[in-house]
Amino acid sequence: MNNIEFVIPGEIEKRSFQIITEELKKREIELDKDTEDITKRVIHTSADFDYATTMRYSKDAVKVARELIKNGADIVTDTNMAKAGVNKKKLREYGGNIHCFMADEKVAREAAKRGVTRATVSMEYAAKIDKPVIFAIGNAPTALISLYEMYEKKIYTPAFVIGVPVGFVNVVAAKELFLNSDIPFIINEGRKGGSNISAAICNALIYGIK
Repeated sequence: MNNIEFVIPGEIEKRSFQIITEELKKREIELDKDTEDITKRVIHTSADFDYATTMRYSKDAVKVARELIKNGADIVTDTNMAKAGVNKKKLREYGGNIHCFMADEKVAREAAKRGVTRATVSMEYAAKIDKPVIFAIGNAPTALISLYEMYEKKIYTPAFVIGVPVGFVNVVAAKELFLNSDIPFIINEGRKGGSNISAAICNALIYGIK
């Protein structure tokens, strides 16, 4: 019990971020001031310091995303888990809503009929939302591929893409599609990510608005 640190419940998150800052210093990793609160929240969610070196941000990404949220942009996720993890009450304060079409019966039927993934059809449904949309993708690389194909064909241009799907099949390649595009993005290079990571990024963006 000698190594147990007593921290009152309301101070646990604050102490966690202090530990993250200390660990980064020990590892001689200095995060960019404009993006450090996002990266630190991802590390806080995952306890994985690899994110300190693999997170990629387009120019002024955090500023762009926060302006979108402040102006009422919606968020679309590729899992209900990510949707559940985003602070919807805080998002609504700025006029935004959050959507996930993955469990929609119409999406499932259309995906089966066309022989494509539900994630692909979900992105097509999301493209019909008549306002700027931030896409938070933490599970399905096909969602990113679908978004990029619509962009390449000049059918639809996402306002912002958070691309952190986890896995092995097409995950790395799907993320890389956006790295040289003119779509504002937050991407984690490599195989790591997940619904919890995409939700954490959304919350970090929302909480950091001043």
